[in-house]
Amino acid sequence: MSQLVSIPISMPRNFNMMILPSSPTISLTEQLIARRSLTPEDVGCQDILARRLNAIDFSCETFFFNNVKNLWAIRRGQEGSAGKLLVFAGHTDVVPTGPIEQWNSDPFVPTHRDGKLYGRGAADMKTSLAAFVVAIEEFVAKHPKHKGSIGFLLTSDEEGPAIDGTVKVVEILQQRGERIDYCLIGEPTSSEKLGDLVKNGRRGSMSGKLTVHGTQGHIAYPNLAKNPIHLFAQALSELTQIVWDNGNEYFSPTSWQISNIHAGTGANNVIPSELTVLFNFRFSTASTSDDLQQQVHTLLDAHGFNYTIDWMIGGQPFLTPCGELSLALGNAIQEETGIETKLSTTGGTSDGRFISRICPQVIEFGPCNTSIHKIDEHIEVADIEPLKNIYYGVLNRLIV
Repeated sequence: MSQLVSIPISMPRNFNMMILPSSPTISLTEQLIARRSLTPEDVGCQDILARRLNAIDFSCETFFFNNVKNLWAIRRGQEGSAGKLLVFAGHTDVVPTGPIEQWNSDPFVPTHRDGKLYGRGAADMKTSLAAFVVAIEEFVAKHPKHKGSIGFLLTSDEEGPAIDGTVKVVEILQQRGERIDYCLIGEPTSSEKLGDLVKNGRRGSMSGKLTVHGTQGHIAYPNLAKNPIHLFAQALSELTQIVWDNGNEYFSPTSWQISNIHAGTGANNVIPSELTVLFNFRFSTASTSDDLQQQVHTLLDAHGFNYTIDWMIGGQPFLTPCGELSLALGNAIQEETGIETKLSTTGGTSDGRFISRICPQVIEFGPCNTSIHKIDEHIEVADIEPLKNIYYGVLNRLIV
């Protein structure tokens, strides 16, 4: 498990869990859930949000890459380009529903039961998007002449291959020389209670397809063949025992795991000509992808057999040490919920790996993740307004 780091917090206060059923945040969340935005489709979600942002003087741009829709919106503060820029980021696409008949209500009809709001995307991450927008609306109404700038970056390609979404918009922003000072991503990070965990980094993901080349032959004449399974056996044992790194304050040690291994013709009397091994690294900032690849090649070369590896980097690791953004978020959580949050780097990859290329402080925070990608995905209704208030609190601490 990754280590958890407590954030020093000040100004605790009690908060009231009572919310109105007709709150603007709930209403907007329901509008978004009702859109069947199965990845990579957006189905109008970004248009709904863009109209709200346009109404409070955001400049909105839409980018299409291979039919994937992306939104970049920005509201400049009184200091113009000299002010700090806080960007809220997320995705409007959702994962497939799974068997519809197993849901207790239509996944694209927002439904309230037992204090919960059900629907695909309720937790991942349409509630966060609605809370972003309503928090910004309230903030701009109270601080129309705020000094810092506010941005919004959305994609409909996060739950899919993630090749035509945030990464492409980031490339455009790089070309323009756009500077992002802080980015808050609305991923569902909370574990048991709203605000107990935020993500200040993610491990990188790198996959490899290893092919060990042998010589096919009759199993009764092994001297006339070369068994790739036998060639790889000792190397496999060594690969499973390597300590790739020791991790660091925020990350657990790098993990190497085989996901599939296969060989053979289907006959029990044939030595195969090839062995294929699919494996994956989940690695921290304590290692680089180049170093890990080199370690694998060095070990395999030492065994002297013929092999090839096809590498695929799914994402580089990123890390935001405790700083202005994490402290502002931690204080906003404490003020709203009374919880002293913890920093964590657990979980898979996110679009933070792309945004971190142009932003030094990237943090993820959203509702509880216990039901994400599951049948009957839901969010506690009592968490929706506090979530919006926390996002407002971050704006109030960094942009005024």
